[in-house]
Amino acid sequence: MEEKEVILTQEGYDRLEKELNYLRTEKRAEIADRIKVALGFGDLSENSEYDEAKTAQAENEVKIAELENKIRHAKIIDEKDIDTETIQVGNIVKVLDMEFDEKVEYTIVGSTEVNLAENKISNESPLGSALLGAKKNQVIEVNAPAGIMKYKILSIKK
Repeated sequence: MEEKEVILTQEGYDRLEKELNYLRTEKRAEIADRIKVALGFGDLSENSEYDEAKTAQAENEVKIAELENKIRHAKIIDEKDIDTETIQVGNIVKVLDMEFDEKVEYTIVGSTEVNLAENKISNESPLGSALLGAKKNQVIEVNAPAGIMKYKILSIKK
């Protein structure tokens, strides 16, 4: 099975590294302590604290494996390679939603860095993928669940 490339900004990559380090060190130690305490309670067949700690340990190891995989397949977007002629991952794009006559600014990011509260949208989302490659003043159409949406690109910046 071919692994999918994970597109990240340097900030996103650093955040993944920091989380991975935390899970490998502090979180593992915390769970190991919980297991040790639960073992002191005796009979494991009726020991819910032990079961919960072992479940937390398994979930932590899965998360570690996922992060290691993302980091292994990461492609970091170099700020120098981002231009403002055509939209690409890393750009900040201001668009006009033509249906609602509303201006919105989005940052195009890889799927692991999505944060809708900060208007960071994935390059794989319907809007993100429709924006990729577009130029200033171009009108794009997005096939969204609510129907066809039209956006005019007002600006592209780094």
